Amino acid sequence: MTLTLDQALTGISGILVTPYDAAGEIAPAKLQPIIDRALGAGLHMPVVNGNTGEFYALTTDEACVMIREVVDMVDGRAPVLGGVGRGIRDACRLARASAEAGATALMVHQPPDPFVAPRGVVDYLNAVADASGGLPMMLYLRNDAIGTRAIADLCAVPGVKGVKWATPNPLKLAEAKAACAPEIVWVGGLAEVWAPALYAVGARGFTSGLINVWPERSLAIHAALEASDYTGANALIEGMKAFEDIRAEEMNGTNVTGVKAALMALGRDCGPTRPPSAWPLTPAQQDKLGAFIAANGLR
Repeated sequence: MTLTLDQALTGISGILVTPYDAAGEIAPAKLQPIIDRALGAGLHMPVVNGNTGEFYALTTDEACVMIREVVDMVDGRAPVLGGVGRGIRDACRLARASAEAGATALMVHQPPDPFVAPRGVVDYLNAVADASGGLPMMLYLRNDAIGTRAIADLCAVPGVKGVKWATPNPLKLAEAKAACAPEIVWVGGLAEVWAPALYAVGARGFTSGLINVWPERSLAIHAALEASDYTGANALIEGMKAFEDIRAEEMNGTNVTGVKAALMALGRDCGPTRPPSAWPLTPAQQDKLGAFIAANGLR
């Protein structure tokens, strides 16, 4: 039975890579085996046009194609979260395309404009909601410097379902959660390594790029956290931390590089990353990745 959006949000939001062909063009069909394996392992919700999907390296046309293709490949087996963002016209166009494709909800990237006013983001969210015809929205918060009051104002926008909290500040998450309506869903947005700390202050579920490579481990970590087995969860996280450490190098510039390099090593070539992401891994990074794959029997 397909999960509801509420159920899926408190599970794992699996951020899919964007595959490219030999000419550097998007090749969404390469995702089919990755999606099938992840859903077979129990993934709660695939996410397209997220940061592991190189959202900012894609054109809006490419992002529109990706949401249509991923919804088709998922084929009703799970809710699908579609990322939207950048300038307001691009965000609204992608919101419309996501709704037309059959996305369940939108993940709204925090606007990267150098001149962002919190009240301007309220207008941004209202415009995106109108463009989508009222799809539920998850806010992707990567910078909590806007303050608790501003976060509460954003969460009060009609249609906002919750927040993917992607800053390493659990106490600020607790403050924001207390300031917002109890219906808002708070999701750990810093993947497996930070999930226990964010769970401890009320987040549920987490985002994951690991699901492209090792979805079974992500699901095991989620199960442990849902059972309040922090010791077990941390032990499982320790076994995959080397992968996340590789992704965090070069100011996180190898974040997607590590995932795509691992997919290549596992025979699921999704192409390189686009600049300004780092490509390829350095020899030292590749050695670390090879040791991680071998130690966990992923071949």
